[in-house]
Amino acid sequence: MSAGARPLPGARLALGVGAAVGVLWLLLWGLLSALMVVSDLPPGTAQALAGMLGPKLPALVVVFLAAAGVGAQGVHWAWKRWLSPADAMVEEARVLLATDVERRLEPRGTQALQGLAQAFNDLAGQRRALRAEMAEQVRQASRHVEQERNRLAALMSELSQSVVVCNLDGRILLYNSQARAQFRALSSALALAGGAEAIGLGRSVYSVLDRHLVGHAIERVQQRMARGEARPSAQFVTTTATGQLLRVHLSPVLVATAEGDAAAAGAAPVQRIDGFVLMLDNITRDFEVESARDRELNELMESQRAALGNLQAAVEMLDLSDLDGPTRERFLGVVREEALRMTRGVQAWSQANAQDMGTRWPLEEMLGADLVAVARRRLEELPNLRVVTDEVDDSVWLKVDSYSLLLALAYLADRLTSEYGIRQLALRLQGVGARAQLDLVWTGQSMSTETVMSWEIDGIQIGGQFSSQLSVRDVVQRHGGEFWFERERVRHQSFFRFLLPGADSQPATRPAESGYVHSDSRPEYYDFDLFASRRGYEDLEDRRLVDLVYTVFDTETTGLNPSEGDEIIQIGATRVLNGKLIRQESFEQLVDPCRPIPAASIPIHGIQPEMVQGQPTIDQVLPAFHAFANETVLVAHNAAFDMRFLQLKEERTGLRFDHPVLDTLLLSAVVHPNQESHRLEAIAERFEITVIGRHTALGDAMVTAEVLIRLIPLLAEKGIHTLRQAREAQQQTYYARLKY
Repeated sequence: MSAGARPLPGARLALGVGAAVGVLWLLLWGLLSALMVVSDLPPGTAQALAGMLGPKLPALVVVFLAAAGVGAQGVHWAWKRWLSPADAMVEEARVLLATDVERRLEPRGTQALQGLAQAFNDLAGQRRALRAEMAEQVRQASRHVEQERNRLAALMSELSQSVVVCNLDGRILLYNSQARAQFRALSSALALAGGAEAIGLGRSVYSVLDRHLVGHAIERVQQRMARGEARPSAQFVTTTATGQLLRVHLSPVLVATAEGDAAAAGAAPVQRIDGFVLMLDNITRDFEVESARDRELNELMESQRAALGNLQAAVEMLDLSDLDGPTRERFLGVVREEALRMTRGVQAWSQANAQDMGTRWPLEEMLGADLVAVARRRLEELPNLRVVTDEVDDSVWLKVDSYSLLLALAYLADRLTSEYGIRQLALRLQGVGARAQLDLVWTGQSMSTETVMSWEIDGIQIGGQFSSQLSVRDVVQRHGGEFWFERERVRHQSFFRFLLPGADSQPATRPAESGYVHSDSRPEYYDFDLFASRRGYEDLEDRRLVDLVYTVFDTETTGLNPSEGDEIIQIGATRVLNGKLIRQESFEQLVDPCRPIPAASIPIHGIQPEMVQGQPTIDQVLPAFHAFANETVLVAHNAAFDMRFLQLKEERTGLRFDHPVLDTLLLSAVVHPNQESHRLEAIAERFEITVIGRHTALGDAMVTAEVLIRLIPLLAEKGIHTLRQAREAQQQTYYARLKY
C-alpha cells in the first residue's frame, strides 16, 4: 500500500492570514484614534467619556471583529480572483511549454486573465504547428539513420552469439537478447525478479568481467594498431563470480580524428578507440567435457600401458625356440585376452567420444507445435503426399537442430512414398518427462527391421535431387536422443519415433495484470549517446539531472506503519537513462512478508495471501534489488515512505541504501507550488500520462518514471540543474516534513 499526499491548504491559509492582518489593522487604528482623542481632552472630560464608552466596549469589539472578517473575506476574494488563477495558469502554461502535452490552457479569473489565456492558446497552437513542421523535416532527414539503426538491430537479433558494445568506461550501450540471457545465467545475485539482469544500458560490464583483464586486452589491441594491423582484436578467457568460464573476443570501436595543427595541415585522420565490442561464449560445459575426455584418455592410456606390458612379455616368451606346447598356448591366450581387453577399451572410449560429439552440436529452443507445423509444410512439398497432425501437445518445448531434424523426417517420408506407396502421414508429439516423442505415423504396409536399420545409416537423399553426408543416426546423435521403428497392431499403424531432448526452461512470461509486455524480439537495446558519456570523474551531487541514471521504484506493503511491523509484499522498479524510460530493464518481485496481509489492504494492491506464499523473503529480495539499483539515483513518489521500509532492514541484511534519493512528490511541489494536489494520479493527469497497473509496484514505478522525465525540464526552468540543487529544493517544500 503506497502512501498518498495531502493537498496544500491554500484557501484556508489565505483566509487565516487575511483575517489576522485585518484584525490587527483595525485594532491598531482604533487604539491610535482613541489615544489621539483622549490626549486632547481635559482630565474631567476624559473620565466622563470613559464612563460613557465603558458599557459600549463589547459592541465596539464586535464591530472591530466584523470589520476584520470583512477585510479577510476581501483579501480571500482578491486572492481567488486575481492571484490564485494567475499563479495556477502560469504553472499550467509552463507544463504546456516544457512538455509535449497538447491540451489548451483553461481560461479563468478576470476577463483580462481569460483574454491572456486565449492569446497564450493561440501562440501555443502556432508553436505546435511550427514544431510539427520542424519534426517532420527532422524525421525526413533522419530516416536514413533510423534505417541503419534498424538494420543493426535486425542483425544483432539474428546473431546466435552474445554481443555487448561498451564505451571506454565499460558502460554498456548496446546488447542483444542472447547477451541478456547469458548475463542472467552468469549472475546468481540477480536470480530473483526475472527481468532484473546484470546487463543493462548504462551499467558497467565490470560487474561480470574483470576490469584488469579488459584493460589488458585493450592495451594489446592498441599495440596491434600501432603495428598497423588492419583488424586488431584480442581474446581472453575468464571466470565469473558464479564459477562460469567465459571466452571473450574484444574488438575496438574506432573513430577517425584529426585535431589541432594536424587538422589544419590536412593530415590524415588518426584512429582512436572510442569503445569496444565484446563477443562472449560460455565455454564452461565445453571445458568440462574436454577435461572429462582428457581424464578418460589418460585412464585409457594407463590401462593400455599394463596390457601392452603383458603383450610384450608374452611375445618375448613366444620367441623362445625351446618353449613347450602347453606353455606356448598359455602365452597365446594372454596375447588374445590382452588384445581383446585393449580393443574393448578403445571401442568404449570411441563410442563415448562420438556420442559426446553429437550432443555438443549447438541446439536451439523451439516450441514443439511450431516444429510440427514447419515439418508438415516441408513434407507436403513431396509429391502425392498428404500430412496431418495428431495428438500434438502445445506445451512441449524442444531443444533441437531443426534443420537436420527436418531433413531426417523428409528423407524417411520420401522413402515411404517412393518405396511403399504411402500417401498419407501423421505427425504426433508428446512430452515424456524431460524428453519428447516425435512420431511419423502411417497406416499400411510396413517393413523389416533390417530395412529400417539400413535407412538409419544411409546418407540422407530426398527425391534424387538433394543429398547429404548426414544419416538419420547422425541426426539422432546430434540430439543425444534415440530412434526406433514400432508397429501398433491394434490400430494397424506403424511409426518411426524420435526421442528428443526437451528445453531446460520455457521462456518466462510476465504477469498479465502488470499491464506491461517485455519482449526479447527486436529492436534490440541500444543507446549510442552513451559513447559520449564519461562517468566517475565528477562528484555525483554536481552532475546534471539529465546525465544521471535513475532507478525508479515503488513498494506495496501490508500497511502504512513500517515502524510497527508492516512489511513489503512487492517491489517494482525500472530505469531511466538519458531522459528515456528503459522498459525492458525492470525489476518486479513478490515478497513473503511472513505475517498476515490485512484484508482491508487487499482491494488496494490486489495481492492475495496465497500469491506471496512460497515467495522469497525480504532478506533474499533486497540484495537483488540493491544490485539492480547499483550506481544509480533512487527515485520514488513519496520516497520517505518507501525508503523507511528499506532502511529498517539494513541492519538485518547488512546492506546500506545510501543512494541519493529524489522524490517526485516533493519535486512536483517545487515546480507547481500552487496546485491543489500532488498525488501521483493528479500529476499524471497534468502531464497526460496514461496510468496502467495503478497500485501494482511496477505499474506505479513506470508512471513515476514518466513523471520524473517530465519534471526535469521544468526544474531546469527554475534554475535547478544538478542533483545537489534538486535535493536541496525538495527539502524546502511543505511535504518534506512528512515522517514515517
